[in-house]
Amino acid sequence: MSTKHKIKVYGIPNCQSVKKARTWIEAQGLEYEFHDFKKQGVPLGALKQWVKTLGWEVVLNKKGTTWRQLPDNERSEVLDAPSAIQAMSLHPSLIKRPVIEVEPQHLVIGVNPEEWTNVML
Repeated sequence: MSTKHKIKVYGIPNCQSVKKARTWIEAQGLEYEFHDFKKQGVPLGALKQWVKTLGWEVVLNKKGTTWRQLPDNERSEVLDAPSAIQAMSLHPSLIKRPVIEVEPQHLVIGVNPEEWTNVML
């Protein structure tokens, strides 16, 4: 008998990584809630918790277009958790996607079907 987990996916609908995660979750027959960063914004409390849990270096996406397009002075100011949280709050596309919360205690960032299987199934 499988346990029902509350699953919440955070991201941007047209992001390929988010699409992969949503497709995978739906293929498993699981229900989830989707939080759209563009329409609903970034919940600051959740962002702080993600950084506390996994570290700002994991949550901040330095490989994406948004990071590369930031002015040098803004990039150089991201040195620690508070400055990374501020940057990600201002520019939600800096958050590595998808962010998946699986209650009661799991957090997965990025495309990782093996870990998804471990925490959702």
